[in-house]
Amino acid sequence: MSARRPPAVQQAFVLHHYDWSESSLILDLFTREQGRMAVVAKGAKRPYSQLRAVLLPFQRISVTLSKPAKSADGEGPEVVTLRGAEWAGGSTLPAGAALFSGYYLNELLLKLLARQDPHKSLFDAYAETLPELHDREDAQSQAALRAFELRLLSELGLLPDLSLATLTQAPVEAGRGYALSGEAGVIAGGDLDGGVLVQLEAALRHGSGAALRQVCAGALQPLRSQLRGLLQYHLGGKPLRTRQVMLDVQKLVE
Repeated sequence: MSARRPPAVQQAFVLHHYDWSESSLILDLFTREQGRMAVVAKGAKRPYSQLRAVLLPFQRISVTLSKPAKSADGEGPEVVTLRGAEWAGGSTLPAGAALFSGYYLNELLLKLLARQDPHKSLFDAYAETLPELHDREDAQSQAALRAFELRLLSELGLLPDLSLATLTQAPVEAGRGYALSGEAGVIAGGDLDGGVLVQLEAALRHGSGAALRQVCAGALQPLRSQLRGLLQYHLGGKPLRTRQVMLDVQKLVE
């Protein structure tokens, strides 16, 4: 079955790009309407191409795409070509810790999102998170990262109901410790307070990014370790390259 025709113009972010020829690129776009897409940007590497200054990571762009066309032999995957791209506003390119954090978000999306699977609310969450990342690793940036991880897992159906102990379906209790398990969901015996879990679940259901970040800010250390384990489980135990680079840089500056 042919993929449906893309909207005439849609919002997108460049997650990654690959060399396709001496003058062209293959882009991995995160679009609001169609999710992740592989798109050919012909001539984008040429010195005089207007696309060079637009196809940058972490910049919201408006893209015009061609109708999907079959490969030359008619048996390969359908190919979408970038017809045009314009800057759609937003902040400047991040620097320092914010740059690493941005690439971390991109790597999560690349590894966990299937192609052609739209997630409009996740697109909006990504756009909302980028300005919250600072060039120095601070509490606000960490809260933004934890909130995005939660929204990503929730959007993909990989996050259990945080207000219930998964195996018994009993409500979690404030003042009691819980953990997040990839296999068993919310279980007793960890370092996440039940009251925090209830607040996180309420913020996720409400859809408020600000409320979610506020709750995360009050439990940064336990959330970081618990969500890291949950993400690693769903990534099949494969290490994230950006996380390793961040650790190596930290060792150099210590």
